[in-house]
Amino acid sequence: MGIRNYLIEGVSGTGKTSVCKELRRRGHHAVDGDFELAYQGDPVTGVPTSGLTHENHLWRVDKVLALVADRDRPVTFFCGGSRNFSRFIHVFDGVFVLEVDLDTLHRRLDQRLEGEWGSRKAERELIVRLHRTKEDVPRNGVPVDATVPLAHVVDEILRRTEAVQ
Repeated sequence: MGIRNYLIEGVSGTGKTSVCKELRRRGHHAVDGDFELAYQGDPVTGVPTSGLTHENHLWRVDKVLALVADRDRPVTFFCGGSRNFSRFIHVFDGVFVLEVDLDTLHRRLDQRLEGEWGSRKAERELIVRLHRTKEDVPRNGVPVDATVPLAHVVDEILRRTEAVQ
């Protein structure tokens, strides 16, 4: 996909999907991992599972590796969360972790439609715990303040990717 490839991560509600859409709107190549790469699987073996749980939200490693190996575009952004990112994070040229404060997180989750991930009480409690512990996001990622307007978030990511090219 890209000569340079970047992962944009963060807990639910930090704006990964919005960033992906804005990157695309601006003409950049962006993969929405939650819709284009994700499946439910065992985090250890990768074997597909039934049901819909956060712990089993994985990306297809073979597809990630194939997309990264395709050098048709100068830059590709992979946006979304995955519980198995440790199996492919090494192929990215950089990792950005979107961060918001707890009030912003609650406000964004309040806007979720019924049935969307994070709209149920148990899901929200998990998201808040993951926000607090950061156990679910890459530790080596560059933090990006995602409380500012979306255009500024994307500008910051683009500025940082251009600085390393």
